[in-house]
Amino acid sequence: MQSRAGDMKDSGRSDEIIALQSAESGMQVGRALLHALHNAGISVLYQDREMKTVWARNMRPPWIVDTGISGTGVSDTGGSDTGDGIGILPLAQEERIGAAKRKVAASGNPEHLEFSIPADDGVRWFQIWVDADHDDGGAVQGVVTTMVETTEQKRREQTLKTLLREVSHRSKNLLAIIQSIATQTSRYSDTLSDFLTRFRGRLQSLASSQDLVTSSNWRGAALRELVSGQVGRYGADPVRSLRFRGANPYLNPNAALHIGLAMHELAVNSVSYGALSRADGFVEVTADLTAAAAGETALSLTWAEAIGANDNQPSEKRFGSVALERVVPASLNGTAKLEISGDRLEYHLVVPRSNFETD
Repeated sequence: MQSRAGDMKDSGRSDEIIALQSAESGMQVGRALLHALHNAGISVLYQDREMKTVWARNMRPPWIVDTGISGTGVSDTGGSDTGDGIGILPLAQEERIGAAKRKVAASGNPEHLEFSIPADDGVRWFQIWVDADHDDGGAVQGVVTTMVETTEQKRREQTLKTLLREVSHRSKNLLAIIQSIATQTSRYSDTLSDFLTRFRGRLQSLASSQDLVTSSNWRGAALRELVSGQVGRYGADPVRSLRFRGANPYLNPNAALHIGLAMHELAVNSVSYGALSRADGFVEVTADLTAAAAGETALSLTWAEAIGANDNQPSEKRFGSVALERVVPASLNGTAKLEISGDRLEYHLVVPRSNFETD
């Protein structure tokens, strides 16, 4: 009898220990879940069928304004029914959430909402899931509302869409430029070999300018870097063969591509017929910011080089001069002039402020 009584006593103690361990484990899980909710920025609200708050965890604006109290007194639409907090949701959104909760309580089927509210720095976005809490018999005994802010995700999505539209737009512009170059190059080429040589060179020029544009996240390219890159592509050492003076504005993508094309044509011509065809030759590029119409600032760009007695410039009109005098200035709403007189070649290009930045 004593042994049996002792066994019963030991068994009772074991049950008590198991119950304590289970309770301790439950508290640990609860604490872990609270940390998870806080770290993930998830707010959870539990209400009965009459939309009276039973408990709430990790409530924060706009669901409730922190007043230093626990914040469990949250009404069915985010307002306070006990004075522990103050709901700041717009009335229209409060009504949407309240209607969704009542619908879930009546049907037992989950609801999902997405909405935005005005904020000081723009718009805040939220996702809300409303689920029914069923008892063992399947009846709805409460409503669980889970709320997550998705503002940063929305902003990333909107930024990505904007970038994709920008890439599409600029790709179409680039293809249009390539099509124009192909057409004009074929018009002024005598043979297929001549066409391929010139066309490849112009495509490589565009690719070089495009690399600068892409590396700047599509902002554009600095003028000095653009000019130096185009001159350096033809074996000339820019440190020796290029003398750049004046301003160094930041060209927008369209201006970078077209001015890069102009520099390419001038560099190719100079390497073939001009100053860069000589070991001691050099070109001068000057960039000035000048006053234009309506008080705006314009970029005045000049390429100048000395032409020796043996530098025989082609007399017929070719694509290079057409690009310099017509294609490039027309694409930038500017003006241009190519002058070859005596022993000097000069190219003057003036473009409005819309093509560049100076900051």
